[in-house]
Amino acid sequence: MDLITPEFGLVFWTAITFLCLLFILRKFAWKPILGAVEERESGIKNALASAEEARKEMENLTADNERILKEARAERETLLKEARDIKNKMIEDAKGEAQEQANKLIQQAQAAIESEKKAAMAELKNHVAGLSLEIAEKVVRNELSNKDKQLELVKTMLGEKSLTEA
Repeated sequence: MDLITPEFGLVFWTAITFLCLLFILRKFAWKPILGAVEERESGIKNALASAEEARKEMENLTADNERILKEARAERETLLKEARDIKNKMIEDAKGEAQEQANKLIQQAQAAIESEKKAAMAELKNHVAGLSLEIAEKVVRNELSNKDKQLELVKTMLGEKSLTEA
């Protein structure tokens, strides 16, 4: 028997054994193997689809986060601008009120100064009038102490009186 040249019986029984093995594998093993492969393939497809959905969802979430951040920044800027405007308005109001108070105080001080000035002028006039009366009294006493001077003064006054009436 030569192993290099097979005989017909050996080829026949090898082919029948191979066909039987093929039939048995097809009947019992082929379907479960193909089912497992198909199941794995569908699992991979589902995993890829889920991964794609998760990626799209992440993109949507990222876009939403960006939009929310932009809105928050815009709102922050709006609030800061409003706060600056309120601060500036409060400062302007305080300046205006301080200016009004200063003007009132200046007016009150000017009125007080004017009042004091009038009072001082009145007091000075009264004092000058009193001094003038004292001086006039002393001059008249001096003039009237002498009889000749009294007569001369009376004549002068009478002369002035008649001149002014004429």
